[in-house]
Amino acid sequence: MSEQETTAAPEATSPSVTVNDLVNIYNIIDLASKRGAFQANELSSVGAVANKVKEFVDHVQAAQEAAAAEQGGENAEVTEGGA
Repeated sequence: MSEQETTAAPEATSPSVTVNDLVNIYNIIDLASKRGAFQANELSSVGAVANKVKEFVDHVQAAQEAAAAEQGGENAEVTEGGA
């Protein structure tokens, strides 16, 4: 008799994006624009995306800080890092 190998399929995890990921995205866009990676006709759309990411990060970080202050700083997750 042969023994069958049973392998558990890897548990599927749903993709996620954290605030730190968005901070990194903003920093990458900023660095790429400083290095001249974008053509002039692309700058307005690149800038619009960068501004949208920055506004979202700022909003989430402010909400996290408010939650931390409301809870007295205990057990509240505040994301470090600025863009």
